[in-house]
Amino acid sequence: MIACLMAVLMDSLTWLNDLIYPMMVVVQTIPTIAIAPILVLWLGYGILPKIVLIILTTTFPIIVSILDGFRHCDKDMLTLFSLMRAKPWQILWHFKIPVSLPYFYAGLRVSVSYAFITTVVSEWLGGFEGLGVYMIQSKKLFQYDTMFAIIILVSIISLLGMKLVDISEKYVIKWKRS
Repeated sequence: MIACLMAVLMDSLTWLNDLIYPMMVVVQTIPTIAIAPILVLWLGYGILPKIVLIILTTTFPIIVSILDGFRHCDKDMLTLFSLMRAKPWQILWHFKIPVSLPYFYAGLRVSVSYAFITTVVSEWLGGFEGLGVYMIQSKKLFQYDTMFAIIILVSIISLLGMKLVDISEKYVIKWKRS
């Protein structure tokens, strides 16, 4: 939801896009494993640093995908909407959003996998419970079979999340079914 709102604002306000986009690119280039300890220092142990880290890593692909979808809107259709005196929110709701939905789902698919990976990484560096913590404990006890089982489990959960995105896409984007 945050990513969708940011993409709409960045598309509507060029100055906001010029301000935020470069910062997003810089944050996205910093490895998750480097950001996590800093967030734990700033926000303490608990769920908040995990949530912030997941937001930082998952919003970028969605924002970029939606903005890409907005850029691929047919210019002639935009002109037609303008000639029909459509308000900006009407152009957004009736034209830009439907056109950008496939792009949104492409970004969401990437973000879902990032979310699970980021959760495990954040648990490695500052968690008290979860699969990431269990993985670290297994490593310390030389239980490599358990470690690999956790890796496989996280992969399966991530794949299931991506499959849910696919299923959702089929129901939301009805014209893409055929």
